[in-house]
Amino acid sequence: MFKRVLVANRGEIALRVMRACEELGIETVAVYSTADTESLHVKRATASVCIGPPEARRSYLVIPSIIAAAKNTGCEAIHPGYGFLAENPTFADACTENDLVFIGPTSDSMRQLGDKVLAKQILAAAGLPIIPGSVGVLTGLPDARELADGLGYPVMLKAAAGGGGRGMRLVGSADELERNFTAATAESQACFGCGDMYVEKVIVDPHHVEVQVLGDGRGQVATFAERDCSIQRRHQKMLEETPSPLLGDSTRETIQHLAQQACATIRYASAGTIEFLVDSEQRFYFMEMNTRVQVEHPVTEVVTGVDIVREQIRVAAGEPMSFTGLQGSRGHAMEFRINAEDPRNHFLPRAGTVSRLSLPGGPGVRIDTHLYEGYTVPPFYDSLLAKIIVWDTDRRSCIARSIRCLQEFALEGLPTTRDLHLDILRHPSFVEGRYSTGFLDQSMEELSALA
Repeated sequence: MFKRVLVANRGEIALRVMRACEELGIETVAVYSTADTESLHVKRATASVCIGPPEARRSYLVIPSIIAAAKNTGCEAIHPGYGFLAENPTFADACTENDLVFIGPTSDSMRQLGDKVLAKQILAAAGLPIIPGSVGVLTGLPDARELADGLGYPVMLKAAAGGGGRGMRLVGSADELERNFTAATAESQACFGCGDMYVEKVIVDPHHVEVQVLGDGRGQVATFAERDCSIQRRHQKMLEETPSPLLGDSTRETIQHLAQQACATIRYASAGTIEFLVDSEQRFYFMEMNTRVQVEHPVTEVVTGVDIVREQIRVAAGEPMSFTGLQGSRGHAMEFRINAEDPRNHFLPRAGTVSRLSLPGGPGVRIDTHLYEGYTVPPFYDSLLAKIIVWDTDRRSCIARSIRCLQEFALEGLPTTRDLHLDILRHPSFVEGRYSTGFLDQSMEELSALA
């Protein structure tokens, strides 16, 4: 096992990784920008290194600075968390070249599966059903027009190198195609340095369902019960639950089995997530694969009792997986992302100082956060403040417990999305499990937090 690991991230995920390391007897090194000097992950680590000014492109995204920090502090491995450099194959290569273990998949896996078009081809060959769409990247607007006409509108334009909803545009008719193609291409180029696009048929009112996987790179794979991530705003997830209220037991077992088979075929290593769109008839289609630990991994952990990050570290250290095959789960869990955003003002992110903080507790409650009273939330990074994870024996009980927890949660000093989550939990369509990825747009007039 490693003796010392550098955590190349910040906020709650840095703390999450550090706790797993500590339980394995591993010392941790934090990296931080000058904006994060007082961050909790810096205070928690065995050692810490300042790697630059506030802007991520000058600190958390500077590969040589992070490699130097790891080497100078005697680290053997680097855990990237999620975001920043977590899915950057160049970073993984830099770790290898400097005799550091990258705690994640291989750089080849990231390159192949990070390209959305190539990933579709690879995983279709491994047995996953694929959304009808372009086989390769589009050669230009005429190619997009011909394919869209053949598929039938609506279609979705997507960035081949994309993620997090960037470089995506819903196109409802031929008249909208040129404007959206130009905008999506420009956004993709700006965000990812690549303007390659592809087009897919739109699955109307789908659920967004994902399967957590964990592989050892030698064909041994564990898969876990699906997470439903359909409560989204502009393709950004807000609330996740497991199991999905849409899937029946047969579909659940099939989708989990196919995910395991695909990951075994490609000999995937480390934690990852295979994401699907599922229609109202429970037909499911592969959408993309994320080659990292997910923000919402705790909901899987609380229904299985598995520490996914700890297993990820063990696999990277060359230890055998603790389990393989299809993993069962118990009860129902939900995760609520508490963001520093104002839902009444177009979800405008806000920085500020936490003047008061009161966290919920009780049975079946887990809080992942880096907040403390007096902490100043900087304006330079993702707006995620805390994740409230709630477990109970069944979905109705989980909803009731979640309402109680969110009512207990109190944060003063900046706006949050807490009240919007309470509105969602009380909405009849959500309570009955009758919702899709369009839920927020369709329900805006009924949600008081958006009024």
